[in-house]
Amino acid sequence: MKKITLVGGAGTIGTILTEGLGDKYEIVVLDKTEPKNTVQFKKVDATNYQQLLEAIPKDSDALINLLTIHIDDDLKNIDHFRQMTDIHFTSSFYILRAAIDIGIPKVVFASSNHTTDYYEEGGISKLGREITIDDYPISKGLYGTLKLASENIAHILTHDDANNLSVINLRIGSVPKNEKQALKEKERLHHTLLSREDTIQLFDLALTSTVKYGTYYGVSENQKKPWSTENAWRELGFVSKKNAEDLLE
Repeated sequence: MKKITLVGGAGTIGTILTEGLGDKYEIVVLDKTEPKNTVQFKKVDATNYQQLLEAIPKDSDALINLLTIHIDDDLKNIDHFRQMTDIHFTSSFYILRAAIDIGIPKVVFASSNHTTDYYEEGGISKLGREITIDDYPISKGLYGTLKLASENIAHILTHDDANNLSVINLRIGSVPKNEKQALKEKERLHHTLLSREDTIQLFDLALTSTVKYGTYYGVSENQKKPWSTENAWRELGFVSKKNAEDLLE
C-alpha cells in the first residue's frame, strides 16, 4: 500500500480524501491543527522548512499540498500579505523542495480556480465559452496570484533534469463541507461545485498519473460550469460521476 502525506490535511478536502482514499493508501496528515477523523497525524508548521522536512515520512510515495488560509485586506495590510505569501507561496516551494531533497517523486498541488477568476462572475464564464488552462491566468486577488506563482515554481522544478519530480496542479472549483446545504444557500455552487465523489476521483487520478507536469480544473459536470475539464478527461481519465444537479434532486 502506497503512503500519501497530506500537508494541511486537517481541512475539508483533507477529510474527504482521508475518508475516501483511506482503503487504498496509507495516509499521514501534517497540519498545525489535529484532524477530527482518526488518521496518522503529525503537528507541523509548514512555514518552517526544517520542521517540515523532519515531519514528512521519508517513505512517502507522494505529497498532497492542501495548505490554505483565508485573510481579508491582504493587499492593504502588510502583515496579512506576509501571512498569505508564507502559506500560499513560500510553503508551496518548501513542499516541492522537500520532495526533491527526500526523493519523493510526486506532488499534487491543490491550486485554485481563482488563478483565472477575472474571467468568471457568479460561477459563469465571461468568455462565452468554458475557461481553459490555455487562457492567460488573470486573478482578481492575491490568493489566485500566489496559487499561480506556485504552479510556475513547480513548472521550473519539474523541468530541471536534476529533479526526479512530477507535479499535478488541480485548480479546484468549490468543495463545501456540506454539499446539499451549501447548494441551497449559494447559487454560484450550482456551477462551480466539485462534488465529494469527484474530489476523491480527481485526486486519485492525479496520484496515479504518469504526467510529468500538468494543470487541470477540478469541477463536476454541472450545468453551465465555467471551466473546461477536457484535458483532465484526456490526460487523467477524469469523468464526473456526481454533479450539482444530482445532489439537488
